[in-house]
Amino acid sequence: MGILGAAWMTPEELEVSLRWIDERVQGRPYGVDVVFPGSFASLDDERDPDQILPAEQREFVRQLLDRAGIPPLPADDAKEFVREHAQKMKMTPRDSERSLEIALRHPVKFVVGAMGVPPKHIVDLVHSRGIKVGALIGSVDHAIKQKAAGTDVLIAQGSEAGGHVGKVSSMVLWPQVADAVAPMPVLAAGGIGRGRQFAAAMALGATGIWCGSIWLGTTEGELSPAMKEMLFNAKSEDAVVSRALTGKPCRILKSEYTEAWDKDGPKPLTFPLQSILAGEPLRRAERARRLDYWTYAVGQIVGDMKSETTVRQVFADLLGEYVETMEKLESLVAE
Repeated sequence: MGILGAAWMTPEELEVSLRWIDERVQGRPYGVDVVFPGSFASLDDERDPDQILPAEQREFVRQLLDRAGIPPLPADDAKEFVREHAQKMKMTPRDSERSLEIALRHPVKFVVGAMGVPPKHIVDLVHSRGIKVGALIGSVDHAIKQKAAGTDVLIAQGSEAGGHVGKVSSMVLWPQVADAVAPMPVLAAGGIGRGRQFAAAMALGATGIWCGSIWLGTTEGELSPAMKEMLFNAKSEDAVVSRALTGKPCRILKSEYTEAWDKDGPKPLTFPLQSILAGEPLRRAERARRLDYWTYAVGQIVGDMKSETTVRQVFADLLGEYVETMEKLESLVAE
């Protein structure tokens, strides 16, 4: 089933998105991914976002883009964008619960949490609606905590994945988690975009797979053609783990912006302040068509993404290669 990422959406945007889905999926099941951050900066401060962000980090990104000759946004546009972006990036537990409340007004069948263990009252609330709860995890310790919290399904996400990741690779993580929480179902994530990887996940104890980055190169994806082209030209090594985007270890596309932070930048801010800080400079780079200073969360599967495709074609290629792989393995066993 498809999972809607509810992070980085205002309540109004989430409501619109869910209505759009309901009108088109004809009753088919879908899920919603909500962030429940384990650590975060409190954003109860009512000042403008640009006043909350420390001067050192703000000056660093300003000078970085000025030296690159990337023009600033018009003053009115910049202020409005920063305000809207800060609202989307907050993602505190209170904001996450508000997103969940909106999601539960719709016929969702699966609620997935990321970046932390959801509170017990959240798990109980979702279960009371007859809905399953999933969680993205990156270590066995995380898996055990999520199981104890009452989670129904785990998504074991190896370090190859895009976005916030742990330190353990998929090849090692998947069987570790499957063994640690058996018979609890485990979906394999991180580095999956083709059938052979699907087959490997099943062989390592997974009961299914979870794909993310591979959809970025589709016609249905949210990125512009120029942004997609950046992904198509990237190698797997260009998907690096950095704190430049969110303040937490996050696998993103390497660029001049990420390199500057990782080599010479000040200490990244606490989540989600770093995400709020990154909004304006990345928008500047996008508007100036200087995507060498732009970045986006993407996994190492980016090295296999060479040209635009469709969601339908991704499924066809993935399942076709999976069947071929399984048939080959069966023939080897028969010999």
